[in-house]
This record gives sequence, C-alpha cells and structure tokens, in this order.
Amino acid sequence: MSGERMGYDAVRIEELEGREAVRKRPGMWVGSTGERGLHELVFQVVGWAVNHVLAGRGDGSVDVTLTPDGGVRVAHNGLGRPFAAEGDTGGRGLEALLTRMPAEAEPGGRHIAAVSHSRIMGLFVANALSSRLMAEVQCEGARRVQEYARGVAAAQPAAVGPTAGSGTTITFWPDAEIFEATWCSFAVLAERFRQVAFLNRGLGISLADERPAGGARAVSFRFPDGVRDFVAALDAETGAALHPDVIGFEREDPRMAGTMEVAMLWSGSGQEQIRSFANSRATRQGGTHVDGFRDGVTAAVTAYARERGLLAADNDPCADRISKGLTAVVSVKLERPEYLGATRELLGNTDVRGCVRQAVREHLGNWIEEQSKQAAQVVDRILRNIHQDWPATELPLRTGSAERRSSW
Repeated sequence: MSGERMGYDAVRIEELEGREAVRKRPGMWVGSTGERGLHELVFQVVGWAVNHVLAGRGDGSVDVTLTPDGGVRVAHNGLGRPFAAEGDTGGRGLEALLTRMPAEAEPGGRHIAAVSHSRIMGLFVANALSSRLMAEVQCEGARRVQEYARGVAAAQPAAVGPTAGSGTTITFWPDAEIFEATWCSFAVLAERFRQVAFLNRGLGISLADERPAGGARAVSFRFPDGVRDFVAALDAETGAALHPDVIGFEREDPRMAGTMEVAMLWSGSGQEQIRSFANSRATRQGGTHVDGFRDGVTAAVTAYARERGLLAADNDPCADRISKGLTAVVSVKLERPEYLGATRELLGNTDVRGCVRQAVREHLGNWIEEQSKQAAQVVDRILRNIHQDWPATELPLRTGSAERRSSW
C-alpha cells in the first residue's frame, strides 16, 4: 500500500513514532505495567479533565465511571474542545492532544492540579496505551465522536446529533497487551480523588463503579473548606481534638510566586501527622514549605509562652517537641515549583520557607491571642510534652512558694 493512500506525511510519521515509543517503553510514562501503572493511566486522563475545569471551563466537577466491560469513562461538562485546531489562536484541538507527543510535559503552574504522580502528558499516553478509546465532544450545538485503536484514529470525527449541552467525555480501555491486569481498584482511585478534592477547594469529583455483580457503587467528593476539611478528616481517624476548631488560612505571596493553604489541629493522640503538597502533588519527603511551617509554629508558640512567663528566655524548644500531637496539612501552589531528587517528593524553592514561616507565625499567633482559653489548653499540653522529653539536667528549676511548672 502506498504512502499516499496511507496519508504518511511528515506529521503522520511523527505521530506513529511517538505512539510506538510509548508502547515499547510504557514504564517511562506510567511507571510500570502492573497495577500502579494502570492507575497512573487513569490519573493522567482525570488530571487533564480536572485541570480543564480548574481553568474555569466548567462547573467545577469531573465524573469518572468504571464500566462493566473494563473501560474507564471520564467526563466534564465544561467547554467542549473541538477536534480540530482552535481557529487562529494556535491552540491544540482534541485530536492533536490524543495523537501527538507533547513537546514537553504540561506546565507545572499553580493552576495545574497534579492528579497523577508522574509527568502530566495528558491524553496522548492514555490513547497510546489503550486498546480502544472513544472521544466525545459537545460544543457549538453538535455532538461529535471519534474512535481510536491503540492510538491510531479509526475514522474521522463524525457528527452524531445535536446537543444543547457542552463538555468532553473520554472513554478508554487499557490495553491487555501492555498491562498485566486491566481491573482498576475502586479504593485506590477513590482515595486519590478524595485527596485531590481536599486540595482544590470546591472541586467536585465523583467515582462510580458499574462492575460489581451485586449492584453499582459510587462516591463523590467536594470540600468547601479545602484543607481545613482535610485536617478534620485526618484528626477523626486518630483521636479527639484538644479544641474543636481547625486553625487554617490561605494566603498569596508574590515573593514565592504562589499561594499557600495551611490548616492544623492539636489532637489528644500524641502523634504528629503533617501532610504536605506542592501543586496537589504529595511531597512525602517534605521540603521548604514544611520547614517554614515548623519554623512558624515554633515561633508562635514560643513567643506566647515567653510573654506569659511560661518558658525561660534561655530555653529554645525544638519544633519536634512543639509539634507532638499536631495534625496539619501544608499545601502550596507555585508558578514554578522546584523539586529535589528524581522522585519529585522534596520541594526545594528557597523563597517558600520564609514566606510560609511568616504567615504561619502571624495566623497562629492571632489565633492564640483571640482564642485564649483554647490556646492555653494547647500550650499547656505542649509544655508538658517538652517537660517530659527534656533531660532533667537541662531544666533550670526555680524554687520558692510559687514554684511553677513553667520555671524551665
């Protein structure tokens, strides 16, 4: 068959080479061909839809369905993206997103939610690693569909009827020739979607599973208070809080070219639980945002204790002692996040530490002043923890009729 009949122009050859590169080395794009890689494939498509609605192109919701035949359907009702290039703006149409290797991963700006754990390559990788993919677009009064087989278009986009709505639906079937198993875990997907909804206040994500023989199951997530709700949920898993209110705030700081959202609560469990994220990506190794958070908490609590004579001026308790029993979420969204190490789990932006420290000290300090009764309970617990952990030789005790625990 001639190259002319196959339509093998330079663009077509580039598309096929990119697709074959992904299929030959899938681990480079989704991490593995096992269960982890299968879920990463789903996260890539859901991430594309989430970022679409976060950009203000929908009602703030994404619906994911696991179909009985092993497919995954991801839909949003935002502005439908036409299959063809978007006019004179030079934008990439849906067909280009599905068939052409991006020049680079999607930008990591603050308005991108990293649903996936690897580079955000959007729809191209999912199409290449699926045995079949159906794309449906509703826009400009018409509903159009296009089918792909292992990344190659089976036909041109076709109009299948009128519509009064808008949105994009991607349904794909992970390729059994690539993946060791193609059965997604409802629990794994639900936990990640719940986390992303916590970190993006007001975003709605639903997950429905039509596969069980006993009937469908479904969950939906939307958290109007964002990371405050996240902290409350974490604390509910560990024990009763020392005070009923979650301390939280959100601030934009141009010095770090981004925003921070922080929430915290001291619980009676005695266990420290600090979760940190950068652009919705879990930073399990911490980084400058966590360092700044610890600095700010230590500064606010130490200042309060010293002002009231509860802590001698020559004692400087470390952050580990003060954060005992602390449940917190520290989330930053940056225009240019910088990660240290290949796993991208350690944030390295140097400006972030000072910005977060200042904000935490101010907001926690204000809470301590305004909620004096609750603050006294928390600080009393912290000081007792310090007293228990500090070697006796380091405690400069005072004597006299008014001897107090705060004499150290």
